[in-house]
Amino acid sequence: MNYEYPIDEMWSTKEIIDVVNFFSLVEKAYENKVRREEILMLYRRFKQIVPSKSEEKKLFSAFEASSGYSSYHTVKRARDSSNDYIKM
Repeated sequence: MNYEYPIDEMWSTKEIIDVVNFFSLVEKAYENKVRREEILMLYRRFKQIVPSKSEEKKLFSAFEASSGYSSYHTVKRARDSSNDYIKM
C-alpha cells in the first residue's frame, strides 16, 4: 500500500478513524471478500461525517486516483447484492 487515505483535518480523531476504516474495507473488498452489511454500515457512518454528495465524490475520486479502488462501485455492489459477502 503506497497511497494515502483522503482525510479532512477538520474532522475529529474518531471521524478520521471511521473514514479510514471505510476506505480500508473498500480496499479489502478488492483483495478479499467482505461482509456486505459491514460495507453498508461503514458507508452510513461515512455519510454522517461527509453528508455532501460533492465532497463524497471528491474523496472517492482522490482515493481511487491513489489506490485504483472504486468506493462508489463497492458501495453500489453491496447495495445491489443479496449475498452476505461481496468481492470486487
